[in-house]
Amino acid sequence: MAQVKDFSIEEKLASLVKLQKIDSKLDEIEVLKGELPMEVSDLEDEIAGLNSRRNRIEEEINGITQFIEDKKEQIKNAQELKKKYEKQSENVKNNREFEAISKEIEMQTLDIKLAEKHIKDATEDMVEKAEHLEAAKKAIENKDANLKTKKAELEKIIHETDKEEKHFKKMEVTAREDVEPRLLHSYDRIRKNYRNGLSVVPVERDACGGCFNAVPPQVQSEIRQRKKIIVCENCGRILVDDELNNGVEIK
Repeated sequence: MAQVKDFSIEEKLASLVKLQKIDSKLDEIEVLKGELPMEVSDLEDEIAGLNSRRNRIEEEINGITQFIEDKKEQIKNAQELKKKYEKQSENVKNNREFEAISKEIEMQTLDIKLAEKHIKDATEDMVEKAEHLEAAKKAIENKDANLKTKKAELEKIIHETDKEEKHFKKMEVTAREDVEPRLLHSYDRIRKNYRNGLSVVPVERDACGGCFNAVPPQVQSEIRQRKKIIVCENCGRILVDDELNNGVEIK
């Protein structure tokens, strides 16, 4: 059975420092990108929403257009019927027939007026929809232009940092394998707690390199001895001496 090497505390600390420096390099690249990835994603979502709105308005306009055409056809049919009844009224034989035909003429006249009102209301509605459609199209045009600019900026940064980012990501995989699971879990937990992503920091000018809280001389002495993992009493970050920190280099 293969023997698992028992790393010393100093070796464990050195592995943590190395991982921290690699992650910090990757963080620097993300800082260069800034908010661009999120801005690009937000713009794409906004444009998708505007396109859906535009499509919906276009469907509504098409529906109104068809409604108007149907009403025009209804008016045409009513006018033809009205003419037919008016012609019949010239040959009525009695008052009963005259009243019946007059009622039909009145009904067709009312249908025509009602259809004309529907067309008027629908036309006004369509004008309003057309204004909304034009506003949506202009918004899409502006967002598209903004998205194109943001994407160009992001692609430029990605192009400039791609090789470096791939290099450090590959190093990160190897570095994480060199840290024992328990320490790696603590490292990741601490790292998520702070925006600057610092889990492992050196003692600088008698203070924690993360929160700048003073570190007592006795604790500093223990840190320099590298015989146990020591964390900052204030922020919980893992502390290492400056010499060890400077001795770990990544390229």
